[in-house]
Amino acid sequence: MSFPVVKGTAYALVHAGSMLLYQGSTQMTERLKNAQSDHLRELPAHLRKYEDAVGYPPNQAYIGNITPDELKEIPRPWHENPAAGAGRDGKYGEIMPEDEFFGLMKIVDSFDLVMLEEAFQDAVKEKLQAHQILKDIRDINKLEGTACSAAEIQTLVAEHGAQPLYSGGKPAGCVKKAHEFDEALSSEVMLGNLANKASAVLALRLLLAKTDLRPEEVDYIVECSEEACGDMNQRGGGNFAKAIGEMCGCINATGSDTRSFCAGPAHSLVEAAALVQSGIYSNVVVVGGGSTAKLGMNSRDHVKKGLPALEDMLGAFAVHISANDGASPVIRTDAIGRHRIGSGASPQAVMTAIVTDPLDKIGYKITDIDRYAPELQNPEITEPAGAGNVPLANYKMISALAVKRGDLQKADLMKAVDSFGMPGFAPTQGHIPSGAPFIGHAREMILEGKIERAMIIGKGSLFLGRLTNLFDGVSLIIEKNSGRGADTEDAGFDEEQARGMIAEALRDFAKAFKG
Repeated sequence: MSFPVVKGTAYALVHAGSMLLYQGSTQMTERLKNAQSDHLRELPAHLRKYEDAVGYPPNQAYIGNITPDELKEIPRPWHENPAAGAGRDGKYGEIMPEDEFFGLMKIVDSFDLVMLEEAFQDAVKEKLQAHQILKDIRDINKLEGTACSAAEIQTLVAEHGAQPLYSGGKPAGCVKKAHEFDEALSSEVMLGNLANKASAVLALRLLLAKTDLRPEEVDYIVECSEEACGDMNQRGGGNFAKAIGEMCGCINATGSDTRSFCAGPAHSLVEAAALVQSGIYSNVVVVGGGSTAKLGMNSRDHVKKGLPALEDMLGAFAVHISANDGASPVIRTDAIGRHRIGSGASPQAVMTAIVTDPLDKIGYKITDIDRYAPELQNPEITEPAGAGNVPLANYKMISALAVKRGDLQKADLMKAVDSFGMPGFAPTQGHIPSGAPFIGHAREMILEGKIERAMIIGKGSLFLGRLTNLFDGVSLIIEKNSGRGADTEDAGFDEEQARGMIAEALRDFAKAFKG
């Protein structure tokens, strides 16, 4: 068996303060109930500046400028202790300001739904034409025409149901509805879908720029966000994947969308690994864009506690899975964890299905995994809302299972948590936190010999769709490459050794027969 490898990763964040205010689902619901509420009145004072978002330590960990271990050493609250030397650009990606992102949304818009104010558009065009990754993107010339006046934008919003875009407190543009009556093509849905597409395009462009993968070499794209594109006759029919690939010049690729709430990225990584290992495709990219609906989900609690509105980041990522190159970390396709329909919904049952069951298949103990990456939500976001430290709760459960199985002494339970765990550093974008943010760090740590293997864990809440009460979960192990390449990945010996052993066996057989 020749295991596929993780050949490269890229990560992007978009600071989206005004989108939090106007397109986050919590605020949109509040505005429908009571547009004059205390929350909506107080929230603007809690929005962060772009510079504060860039300096925020978890965001620097997300784009690779600091490691999760280094993040652990920075005192909390992190929003009061910015990372030293923080910058927009990182080893794995970048943090984009909102004004540039609005320009990118217009570039990726194929149906002239994004309208920008003329002066704003001119300023953004200049910035994106100087952007190292985007300056030669397809359709950048869309920023050279079809601009609107501020009055025209206000009319589209007030009288035609367009979604407003603000920058610096001033109208910067809007997103129009794509159909007069189809709710699946409403301005709200189209804005969310275009933001997802634009952030995913940014992540894929970053991947292509930071690795030796060329656009025309991409065979298949799996898109794994939580958004759904389609019209009233096929809501969620897709296809984000090909739309993203088109913008990135992946002319030889096809693709499809995979959905499973927060577990979507883990499912997609497994699918990508299977497609490569089977030989159907050589280069598969898994990509996920950001979710505007999840901006400011917990902002009520943040405002009440006098905190910044920390859920102001759209997250995106791209991972390149390819055939075994003899060097890059492999995905152990013989040890995929899965929460079966009959697995049960208790935390122990879920963890047994997606952690210990796959380890048992290949004879590993829980302690043989150097790092676990489950639900990496930033605790500084979830704790004020009463959800606790989600990653820590997962690590404690894994460690408790290790004690129960005899892999670990009870006295060492918290020591193990500290050893194989890490602080959550992902924005609460639903699908983004579930393991994917650590893949870049894991790959680098394995290549540098700091760890041997890591487990990526995705978990999903299927009951949110109101069709079942089931949970979901998928896991995969990323491991150091044996260096033996595709032909002898798990043979344990090379071809010359094999010939020698066969020859020796034949001689022994001949002697026995002669005797």
